[in-house]
Amino acid sequence: MLFRNRFLLLLALAALLAFLSLSLQFLHLIPVNPVKEDDLGSKNRKRIMPDPLTETPAIDPIFEAQFYCNIPNIPERSMEGHAPHYFKLNSVHVLIRHGDRYPLYAIPKTKRPDIDCTLVPNRKPSHPQLEAFISHMSKGSETQMDGTLSSMPRYPSHSLCEMGELTQTGIVQHLRNGQLLRNIYIKKHNLIPSDWTSKHLYLETTGKSRTLQSGLALLYSFLPEFDWKKINFRHQWSTIFCSGSCDCPIRNHYLEEEQRRQYSLRVKNIHLEKTYADMAKIVGIPTRQLRASNPVDSMLCHFCHNVSFPCTKNGCINLEHFKTIKTHQLEDEKERQEKKYYYLYALLATHPILNQTANRMQRIAEGKREELFVLYSAHDVTLSPVLSALGITEARFPRFAARLVFELWKDGKKYKEHFIRILYNGVDVTFQTSFCRDYNKHYTKLMCPLEKFVRFVKQDMFSPFNSTNYYDACHRRPF
Repeated sequence: MLFRNRFLLLLALAALLAFLSLSLQFLHLIPVNPVKEDDLGSKNRKRIMPDPLTETPAIDPIFEAQFYCNIPNIPERSMEGHAPHYFKLNSVHVLIRHGDRYPLYAIPKTKRPDIDCTLVPNRKPSHPQLEAFISHMSKGSETQMDGTLSSMPRYPSHSLCEMGELTQTGIVQHLRNGQLLRNIYIKKHNLIPSDWTSKHLYLETTGKSRTLQSGLALLYSFLPEFDWKKINFRHQWSTIFCSGSCDCPIRNHYLEEEQRRQYSLRVKNIHLEKTYADMAKIVGIPTRQLRASNPVDSMLCHFCHNVSFPCTKNGCINLEHFKTIKTHQLEDEKERQEKKYYYLYALLATHPILNQTANRMQRIAEGKREELFVLYSAHDVTLSPVLSALGITEARFPRFAARLVFELWKDGKKYKEHFIRILYNGVDVTFQTSFCRDYNKHYTKLMCPLEKFVRFVKQDMFSPFNSTNYYDACHRRPF
């Protein structure tokens, strides 16, 4: 009987506590953690009292690395060439990063990744035009190319890739880019006439085989079986395409400040330093030497090509090492946006190429004959500062074969009005730019007026330096 009474008492007490708990939750005196949603049908559910801490998306280094690899295995959707029927496309400017490449750095005392850089049409990834591309590249003796470009190979051909060499994946990535742009700009908008000449194109590349070959791959699928006599690739010695306007001490000052910020962030990351120390122990070298060899460059090649990370008698570099370093890279990119050193560097680094683009667009808008299709074949260190200077802060770091497109349109209803669209990897980012963000907030517009882009390049880019022109911004000491 005594046991039964105690049991009933405990049961009543439990019921009372449960009632009090539910009452407090109902009155919001006790926070309620959001319930994890099932994948199925989650889009139709609404969360109650979302917790800001749990709502922030976590960094996923593996997903970001896969995006960076850009393996060409699924059809790509894009927004290039979209406009009302009464708009006419006047010109297109394309800035690309080269395609997938072999590493520029090797992890000391480890075997290099075994990647074949010959082109084999029946080996994946491939492209319907790959075999014809190889054949056409062998006929390019009559083409005009600046300086050392003429002596460079037109496509990769080593059974064991050389350092920095473009891979078959890199060629296929740009064959896909060129085909996509052809379907939009030539087949849909008739941008390039059938009797086109060299005057319709402007082609420029850095003096690296991977950028020249990437440009040729895109150009071949954009203009299949093109006449080599009409092709003239210009050589750009600078990776930021500053041409004759590269003297800029203040640009270098902000780059040095950015490098100091990177170093400070790295040394504060104890987990990262332990990862480097662990990897250095595996390969049998000092930690400082391993860090200087930029191991993530080689690890990305292993990851993108599904090749095992290197091993030694002391153990194996593994996926956790890779995830730690990649996570730090992503955190570094986030802080880079906040600290502004890189942004100030980017404004000065990219003014020459943006100024060239703005000038060409202005001349076309005035009715002068200029190039209809412009292609700059470049690097991540070219695209990344351009994105930053434009204020497109949400953009991911340029993946292999990334493309940034500037479209110039004329309004058929208002003859003298011209507009631009800016697209990054097929996504319209026009109204993410600093010079057109507010315009979109106050007006429901499809495009950005050309004059806003021109004003940004000619004036607004110098405002953060308390200057009105490029020379003063480059030589006036920071205040």
